[in-house]
Formats: sequence, structure tokens, C-alpha cells
Amino acid sequence: MMELTKLALLLSFLASVTLGQGSVRSRNLSDRSKRVAFQTFTDSQTTGVTEWTSWFNIDHPGGNGDYERLEAIRFYYRERVCVRPTAMEARTTDWVAAADTGEVVHSSLEKGFWCINKEQPHGRICSNYHVRFQCPPVQSYWTDWSEWGPCSTTVCNDVGVQVRQRKCVSAQPMPLLFVPACQGHHSERKECSNPPCTAKWSPWGLWGTCSATCGGGRRTRRRTCVKTSATVHCKGRPVEVQKCGKSPCPAKCQRVCMEGRPNEDCSVCVCDGHELHGDVQSVTGFPIAGASVALASHPKVIRAHTDSKGQFRLAGVCSSSSSLITIRKDKFVPVNVSTSSNATGESWMRAVLRSAEKPYIVKHPEDKVRYEGGRVLLCCTATGSPAPDKYYWYHNGTLLDKKLYKYEEDLILRDLKQEQSGEYYCKASSPAGSIKSTPSLLTVIAKETPACNSTPESHLIRLPMDCVQPGTASKYYNAGRCPHNNCAGSLDFDMRCRDGAGFCCGVQKMESQIIDCGDYKLPIRAVTQCSCQKCIQPTVLVRGRVVAADNDEPLRFGHIYIGKGRVGTTGYQGGFTLKITSDTQRLVVNFVDPTQTFIDTPKVFIFDKKSGSIYHNVKVMRKQTAIDINAGETNFIDLGDIKGEDPIGQLVIPPNSFHKDSGETYEGTVKASVTFIDPRNITTAAAAPGDLNFVDDEGDMLPLRTYGMFSVDFRDETNKEVLGAGAVQVLLDTQHVKMQEHIPKMKLWSLNPDTGVWEEESDFSYSTTTAGGHGRSKREERTFLIGNMEIRERRLFNLDVPENRRCYVKVRAYMSEKFLPSEQLEGVVISLINLEPKPGYSSNPRAWGRFDSVLTGPNGACLPAFCDAMKPDAYTAYVTAMLGGEELEAAPSSPKMNPNVIGVTQPYLDKLDYQRCDHNDPAQKKTAFRINLAKPNQNNFDETNGPIYPYQNLLGCENAPVDANHFRFFRVEKDKYEYNVVPFEENDLTTWTRDYLSWWPNPQEFRACYIKVKIHGQKELMVRSRNLGGTHPETRGQLYGIRDIRSTRDMREANTSAACVEFKCGGMLFDQAEVDRSLISLIPQGNCRRISVNGLLQEYLIKHPPVAHNNESHAFTMLAPVDPLGHNYGIYTVTDQNPRVAKEIAIGRCFDGTSDGFSREMKSDYGVAVTFICPERKINRESLFQRLQTNPGQTLSQMARDMREMEGVQVQRSSTQVVAYPSEQQGRTQSRRVSSTTRRRASMRAQQRQ
Repeated sequence: MMELTKLALLLSFLASVTLGQGSVRSRNLSDRSKRVAFQTFTDSQTTGVTEWTSWFNIDHPGGNGDYERLEAIRFYYRERVCVRPTAMEARTTDWVAAADTGEVVHSSLEKGFWCINKEQPHGRICSNYHVRFQCPPVQSYWTDWSEWGPCSTTVCNDVGVQVRQRKCVSAQPMPLLFVPACQGHHSERKECSNPPCTAKWSPWGLWGTCSATCGGGRRTRRRTCVKTSATVHCKGRPVEVQKCGKSPCPAKCQRVCMEGRPNEDCSVCVCDGHELHGDVQSVTGFPIAGASVALASHPKVIRAHTDSKGQFRLAGVCSSSSSLITIRKDKFVPVNVSTSSNATGESWMRAVLRSAEKPYIVKHPEDKVRYEGGRVLLCCTATGSPAPDKYYWYHNGTLLDKKLYKYEEDLILRDLKQEQSGEYYCKASSPAGSIKSTPSLLTVIAKETPACNSTPESHLIRLPMDCVQPGTASKYYNAGRCPHNNCAGSLDFDMRCRDGAGFCCGVQKMESQIIDCGDYKLPIRAVTQCSCQKCIQPTVLVRGRVVAADNDEPLRFGHIYIGKGRVGTTGYQGGFTLKITSDTQRLVVNFVDPTQTFIDTPKVFIFDKKSGSIYHNVKVMRKQTAIDINAGETNFIDLGDIKGEDPIGQLVIPPNSFHKDSGETYEGTVKASVTFIDPRNITTAAAAPGDLNFVDDEGDMLPLRTYGMFSVDFRDETNKEVLGAGAVQVLLDTQHVKMQEHIPKMKLWSLNPDTGVWEEESDFSYSTTTAGGHGRSKREERTFLIGNMEIRERRLFNLDVPENRRCYVKVRAYMSEKFLPSEQLEGVVISLINLEPKPGYSSNPRAWGRFDSVLTGPNGACLPAFCDAMKPDAYTAYVTAMLGGEELEAAPSSPKMNPNVIGVTQPYLDKLDYQRCDHNDPAQKKTAFRINLAKPNQNNFDETNGPIYPYQNLLGCENAPVDANHFRFFRVEKDKYEYNVVPFEENDLTTWTRDYLSWWPNPQEFRACYIKVKIHGQKELMVRSRNLGGTHPETRGQLYGIRDIRSTRDMREANTSAACVEFKCGGMLFDQAEVDRSLISLIPQGNCRRISVNGLLQEYLIKHPPVAHNNESHAFTMLAPVDPLGHNYGIYTVTDQNPRVAKEIAIGRCFDGTSDGFSREMKSDYGVAVTFICPERKINRESLFQRLQTNPGQTLSQMARDMREMEGVQVQRSSTQVVAYPSEQQGRTQSRRVSSTTRRRASMRAQQRQ
């Protein structure tokens, strides 16, 4: 007993000491929390000492904001947070208290901490916060009160009791001696009462039917008494009677029929024993079975259906008068047709049904800027069969009230307010479906507010490599620029669909400034003031080349269609150029081969309205060789002929299914060509027609994932007439569907060649059947998906499923492998091929499923792709980049993976498994890379910064900073530098400035000039062209710009290289008043001497005075020729509506040394203008640095002796005459003297030693 007493006293003493220390610690923490805590909440029912938890950060400020929910923290960290925290502290990851950030935030000890992006002022986004909580390590507390229990009485108008309870619990198991008891009661009671007893009538029921339709009748309605006690009753009657049918009964039918009698409702005359014979066909003459037939006066009453021959009979239709008949069929446009009669008493009719086409927007609303109080017209026009009959307008995603705004196709907004700014789009609907337009941006500027910010924004231009500004190490100079956004100008009429002359923020004033480069001065024209001016509208061109997907054979003289109209023809090499109107939003081009060697291929082209010209390398599929089949038999045609693999599916054509355009059944031999675009062959991905998108019922364009496409061509053996086919079955072998969830969603689609959109043909049914046919050695039983279709006007079909697991991939293109943010390339076509999510084929383990292309802008490109959150390698992608027909090189992945070069940080890079094509085989091309499309985990910080973004976060991808994760491409070219006195961005033609010193004098036509310089020497050298005004009085002697380019080695000739140097073309300036022959100086940057000049060029320059003096042998000077000389002169001139295209073509010709060729391999023997010899300087003795490395002791001793001797020489010559030299010359003279004296003394010492 004594021992137990001592033990209790000891435990009590230890507890008091612990609690005392805890109190001191609690006070210290409390004092600290007053200084740094964002919000502190205390709980009066918690006892004991307290301590802070670790910091928690489970969310990042992407999406809607930053949410540090207490419930989520407990889910991830379980027991690390107490049940009832007493206080909370929030800080940013930069250790700034939440109260000091100036952001609007929220907090609660029950819910946690959160910050919402849209609540932040000035468009800011929330910081990244982490939080911690203050918890008592030992605590006893009451749980939350339970809900109040039911009232103890259920009788109306009675009083009872309600009870609620709580429990006293401890958060941590400890001896009872250390657990303070909870204060208070564990239960509470309160009085409750039930409402008074009531009796109320229920609402009246519906009126019953009238006892008579005319002449007077009665109808009744009833209600029920609802009461809470039998002691109360409802007042009133449960039944109510009303008179009805008061209209007088009509007289007998007054219709007079010349033939027959009136029908029961007296609406038409019917003739018993008479029949109407009808014939319903498609546009191609194919009979349409299953069409419904009704009288136009009663369209909902179906009177007959067409049979398999498209014919029907309708009894009771009189032949003496014409009747209007309505014909309807799914996927066809309904039609009303009048009957015809003859003297025999028979009636007949013939109806032609056109295929229904979903609506398609042909005129989209355009971006507009207006002042507050003004008005605006937004237009939207759609086509389709039948034509759209309903239009809906939306503002920022909200449907506008049609009664309030009174709109149809066009939306008119008057007395504009600033809150009406935002995105507007329309939705057009018809019985065939809906379509949404692209959104237009309406900007409403407050009155008295400048339409354009007059202060230019910062724009850094790179200076020449030898330009070093004194006092700074910067290689850049701020020349300023005006943001080329739309502004509100003075319109002659503001109620046009498209403003007659758009206004943009442009250059109002420029000033000439001088950049001090140390050794020389560099002039520049800097922007100092901006204003609202008429926009520069560059000519938008789409160029490219159409070649075969298998061997790059060009499509020669192919026909080019946009919509129904033919707009051009491809050239002998397959090239084409299309001029696009400025209001084009979606460009669908159909390439048709008149020789029928290739299948007709519709393509959806992306284009850039700013850069003017985009190049597309178009692939088309070679048409499959036709086979002979008997139209009277069942025919099987395989889909897919990969060697060693089973076909993906089959076409099954029943006997007597072929028909001519007249509708006549064709009997005989059919020349059948079915070309299958097999996803197991990745080389066919670029030949996919359309853009693999469909429009859903809401009008949104969504992506498809293909399992194969096929083009059909059936022709009469004798006269090659195109044949149609009905009731064709499409069998898809389910063994090729690697994702089982795709099987129930699989559909058969056909391509609308005018819109480039895939439209649904039919669903598939799941069945087991026997397959066989051409090319199969045996018939076997397999599981197939079976779809049905009719081959009418459309000849391109697709086996696709909609896929909703989507992401965006961020890609940027750069001028060089230095990956400088200021050297990003715009107008680069980035293409992404989605590959099969699961390995399954020996020929191509990951077959492709989708092909997308996107154009890079000033902040790169975001490519849509399929991705998966569960398996990182479920989906993979193959990505390429092309600029003007040139493939760009991807960042390397071998011999060592470098995240700084690839642009993606670890460990996310390993998860994506980035590999360039030459990763395992150096012989492969370097122009593509492959990645896993792992959907980012938003709870993992390493995956929230790109390069893959969730589909809902497109805005985050488009606005991602340049230092965020992204994949990279770069141009493979020699060191090149371009400097313009008047800054201009060739990838944005709207940056052109009207100035005499502009390198390009005309923004609608760009002329690129190059001269070929040959270098004899062991090294590749930089060659500079310095371009001055020559003969124009406004520019004479003033600098236009500088061009530097490194010569390219001629691989066929030793010690020889050549450079294609750009120079300022001679010709009219922007005022078109007088010609300026620019003064061009070519200077190789080395120990070079000019040895020859092209004879024809020299003769031309002499015959076209004035002639520039060429007194210096280390350079070449000329006045730029005005005529477009060719390769015989060593001058290469190309004129185009896009500067980059003109330069690319001119460089290709210069490399090739011809006036019409193209090469990327330098041929220094052809088409040369000037030749220099640049020998290397031989080193006769070691430099001081080399001697210090080889023998430092002896070198330092010798330097000390030389310095002493030089001091003695200076004392002896102090009385001689002083001759003034320039500093450099004096230094060289003294150096020669000292060196000579040193050599003489060294020689004397050597002789003495000998």
C-alpha cells in the first residue's frame, strides 16, 4: 500500500512538471502565433497544452484557386491532424503571411483554408499556400452534439420532450491520471410541441371529360380532405360541377366532291376503289425502302410505307384532282409532292429524297470593338439539308433571351454597356442536328477612354554579336512595340457583319536612336507612341505539296475543290497555293485525282491570319487495284492487308445490291476498288481524310478515335459508270479492338466532303458470324461487330468511337538549339499522332488512332491528345514539326537524357518516357519524338506545370509561361543573325511599320534577295552584309539593316565553303515615288582577300551606273541591282506574299546554284557571285599564355628581367625627343623595341655561356 502511494505521488509530481513546461512552451508559441498567424481560433472545451503540426500543402493554385481543405488533409495524412484544432496559420510557399499578400482568402477551423482565383483583384491568381494547425497533444473534449431526437409525443396539439447527447473522448490513449475530465453535461433536453390539429383540402384535380362535345354538357372535378385528427373536418364540398360543350353542334359536312365522298372529318375527298401508285428514290436513283407516306393535310397519320423497290400504293386517293403527299425517311430531307392523274382513273407520283446534312456554319461572328453607348451587329449563317430554322445566341456561355433581344440569324446590341463585353457565339439548329459557331470577342470601351494605350510595350531585339554596349553586358535593346489588338476606330457604318476597315493599335510615332556598340554606332528606329489606326491585312495563303503516302509520288494536275467549286489545280510536282478570304474560319479542301490513281481526299487545313502563309505536306492514299466481282452473288471484301495479320474487317455485299444512277439494278461484273487506311500502318496517319471530328447533338465539335477508314469505288465493267450499293454490311473483327469499353460505343461514320465533318451512318450490333471471301484460305467463325450502310453519294467511311479521355500537350519551336525564349518560331505546323493504347500487332505494336495538327503562336502550341490517368503508357503519341516544308529537329534524348534540353523536369520526364526517333538507332531521323500521354495528377506538384494539361485547362496550357514544362523543336541551320533598323517580326505581318528605312517596303508583297559568296579556307566563316540607302534622297547613307550568316561547308570539295547572304533588294520604297539601289557591303569576318567577282555581275554593275567603289580587297561593295538577276550572276531573287516563304525559296535556289531548283546541300561551284580566299594565320612562336602553361618559372623570371631592362632604357633615353603616336601604334612600336632588345641581350648571354 505504501509503495502505491509513493508511485501516485511521483506520477503527480511528473505530471505537474510536464504541464508546467507545456504551459511555458504554449505561451511562447502563443506569442509567436500572434506575430505570424493569419487567423487564430480557440476552442473553450479543449484542455491541456498545445503544439503546432507540420505544414500541409495538398493543392496548387491551378484551375479555380488554392484549396487546403481540412477534410482532404485528414484523408491524406490521417492522424497527423487532431480532431479539433485550436488555431490555424496560413502562409505562401514564399513564406509570406496570408494577411500580407493582399489576396482575398477564407478560413475556418472546421473546413480549412481556401482562396478563389475569380475573387482576386486585377485578374490576379491565388498564391500557393500551405497551412498548419495548433493541437493539444493531450486533450479530452466533448464530441459534437448529436441531432435532436424525435419528440416524445406524436399527437397533434400536444407537448413532449426532445433529447440530444455528446461523449467525452480523449484524442490519445494515456493513463487516466493525465486525462482531464470534460466539464458540462453529456445530454440536453428541451420541450417540443406538435402543431395544432388541422383539416385542409387538397388542390382540385383536373376537370373530367365533357359529357357532350357540342350542344351543352357537364364535367366534374374532385378534391380530398387531408386532416391530422379525426376530431377535425374540412369545410366545403369535395365535388364541383361545371357546364361545358356550349358550342352549337356543326351541320352536316358541306364538302362537295366531284369524285368520291368526303372522309369522316370532312377534310378531303376519298374515292373507294382508287389507288395512288408512288415511287421514291434517292438523288442517285437508288430506291428508298421504309419511307413513310402521309397526306400533307394530316402529316402525322401514316398511310403507307415504301417497299424494297421504293414503291407504295395508297388506297382512296381520287384521280380527278391533285393531292399533296408528304414523304419522310430518317437521314433524308422530308418532301411534299403533288400527284398526277390520267384519263384511265389512276394517280401516280415520283419523289426524290436528298440526304439530310447537319447544319454547318458558313459565316461566323467576328471580333469587334465599340465604345460604350454604341451599337454592334453580330452575324451568323448556316447551311444544311434541311436548312436551319432556329438560331440561338449565347453571351459568355449563357443563352440570351430571344424575346428581349429579338434576334434570328443576326444579333443587334444597342446602347452598349461595359458588362456586355465578352464572348458571343450562335447555335444553328434544324431537324438534322445543331452546330455552334466559333466565338467572337466583343470589347466595349468606356467613354473618354483612349482606344489604344499610347505607351508602347517592351520589345527586346537582339544586337549583333560584336555589339557590346558600354556599362552593360546586355545583348538586347528595347525598341518598343505597339500591341496589335483591335481598337475602336471611326467607322463609316457600324452595322455591318464585318467592319469595313478594322482598326488596330499601331505605331503613331518613331524616334531615331543610336546604340553605342563600343567600336561603332548602330542606328535604330524605336517606337515612342501608339495610336488606333487601320489594321494591316496580310494576304492569307495556304501552300503545300500533295504526294502519295507510300512513295511520295506527286499528285500531278489534281483538281482542288473548296465546297462545290473548283478553285485550282496542283502542279507537276504536286504543289499548290490557295488564297484564303479574311473571313474564313474553317478551311476544307478536297483533292480529286482525275486519273483515279489516288482516292479523293478532303483535308481540313489550319492557317494563320497574321503570318500570311502556311505550308502543308499533304499525303493521299493510292487507290487499291480493282477486282472483278459478280453482282448476282454475295461478295466479301477484306478491310486491311497487313502481311502476317488478319484483316480488321470485311464488307459483305448481298446479291443484286448494285444499282445505276437511274435506279436500275445492275447485273454483271463490277470493278470493285476498296482502299483501306489501316491504323496498324503508321505511315497512313497523315493521309487520314478530314480531321476526325464529329458534331454532337448540342452542336459541339468533338474528337473521334478511328479503327480504320475505307474508300469505296464500284464501277460498271463496260462503260466505267459509277455504281451504288444498298444494304451493305460492315464487319469489324473485335480482336482488333484492344479497349473493350470501345465495343459498345463503336459506330459507322461517313465523311461530308464539303464540311470535313464525320456524320453517323449506323450503330454496330454484336454478333458471332462466319467470315470468308477474297484472299482467305478458309472460312472461320469469329466475333464481329456488324453495321449496315448504303453506298450513295458519299464514298468515305470510318469505324470510330468518341473518346472522352483527353488532354493537351504543350510544344514550342525555336530558331536554334539554344532554345532562347525570344527566338520562338510562329507558324510551325505541329502534328501529333495518337497511338494504340495497348500493344497488339507484330507489324506495329501500337497502331495509330488519331491525327491532329496545330499552328504555333507567340506562346507555342497546345495539341489535343488522348491520355489516361491510370496507366502512364496507356496512350502514346508521335509528334513532328514542319515549317515551310522543312522538318524541324526535336530535342535529343540520347546519349543522355537532359531535362534542361528537352524542357521537362524530373521525375515527370521519366514518367512520360520521352524518346527521339534516333534514341535506339542513330541512323533514324531526328525530326520526331515519342512520349507516354500520362494524364497529370493535380495532387502531385511535379505534374501541375505541364507539359501535359487536363482537357478542361486549355487556358492554362495556352497561357503557360515560357519557363513551364514543354517539349521542344528547333531549326537546324548555321549561325544566323538579322538586324533591322525598323524592327519587324516576319512571323506576324501586322507588325510592319510604314517607314523609309523598313527592310520590306510593301506588306502585301515581299521580295527576298541573296548573293552567293564562296570562301576558300579551312574554316567556316561568318559573312556580313551591311545594307545602306544608296540612291533615294530619303535613305542615302542610312542603315537599313545587317545580316550575318556562317558559311556552309561543301562536302564535295576540301577547304571550301559558301554562304548565301541576304541583302536589301533595290526597288521602290513604300511611297512608290522613287527607286533606291541599296548600297551593299559584303565583309567576311576573318583574314580574307577577294580574288574574283562574277563576270556577268561585274558587267551588269558597270552598265547600270552609278558604280560603287571596290578599293578594299577584304570586302565587296555594290549598288543592289533592280532587275531580278539569276544564278548566272550569283544573285537570287524571289517575290512572294510571305517573307519567310520568299526567303526559304531563295535560300534553296542559292544552295543549289540554280534559278529553279532547291537544295539544302551547299554546291559551291555553281552560281557564285564573289570569291574570297581566307588562309589561316600561322603561329611562329608561343604566346605568353602558352609559355606560362609550359614553363611558368622561367617565363616569370624572363618577364622580370625584361621589365628591369626596359626601365634602364627609358632612363637613358629621357633626354631624347618625344614623338607622339596614336595609342595603338605607340604600343606596337614599344613592343617591337623591347622585343628586339630582349632578343639581342638573350643572344649575347647565350654566347657567353658557350
